[in-house]
Amino acid sequence: MTRVASAVTEAFGKASAGNRAALVGYLPAGFPSVAGAIEAALAMGQAGADVIEVGLPYSDPLMDGPVIAEAVHRALAAGTRVADVLRTVEAVAAAGVPVLVMTYWNPVDRYGVRAFARDLAAVGGSGLITPDLTVEEARPWLDASAEYDLDRVFLVAPSSTGQRVATITRACRGFVYAASLMGITGTRDAVSGDASGLVKRIREHTDLPVAVGLGVSNGAQAAQVAAFADGVIVGSAFVRRLLEDQGVPAIRELTSELSLGVRRTAP
Repeated sequence: MTRVASAVTEAFGKASAGNRAALVGYLPAGFPSVAGAIEAALAMGQAGADVIEVGLPYSDPLMDGPVIAEAVHRALAAGTRVADVLRTVEAVAAAGVPVLVMTYWNPVDRYGVRAFARDLAAVGGSGLITPDLTVEEARPWLDASAEYDLDRVFLVAPSSTGQRVATITRACRGFVYAASLMGITGTRDAVSGDASGLVKRIREHTDLPVAVGLGVSNGAQAAQVAAFADGVIVGSAFVRRLLEDQGVPAIRELTSELSLGVRRTAP
């Protein structure tokens, strides 16, 4: 049976039809507060983000750089729980923006994989991005996501072999996350030189959109990535503005800058 394209894939398609890459923005739930995170995410959507990632705060964020790790620590210290993540997802989805939860696997496993899928679907969530879940260990999630019609976004690293890329992309739905460099999250002065080659290798194995994450922090870098990728993922640059108490206006301003950056100009 042919599966209908997900809301996330449709958002990428709409962006492509407009001759631009999709803009995917990340913010952790519960920071600077539950209500504050919702307000910031809604502003991000209003200012031009096509898809929003809501981070599920976790006590051992191995891939997170210092900016996101500090925000997550503050969210946890304030008592943020899975229910708050789902509340955030519900608010963003109700505004008409496809929303994925970015989460390490342990919290989902402890919650119950099928129960998490059920509750995520019930609030309008589109699926999960699971940076530390391998395809070989993902059967419960593959089954639950199929049952509840949810996207599953796995990461492909520059070190992934061709066979590994094929295995990962077969399991993906929504888009494929190309991690442009090895290491933790964070803004960079330049886009990784591995990124374009990685996107090309992924496209050899799938027709799904390919989005690049890790390191993009401004409109110029977004334009670089938009030249070869279907989507541009930005996280730390948004979180840094909240950590510096710049507030929602700064989130809106950065989103607008990035939204202009992902628009491709004619040669």
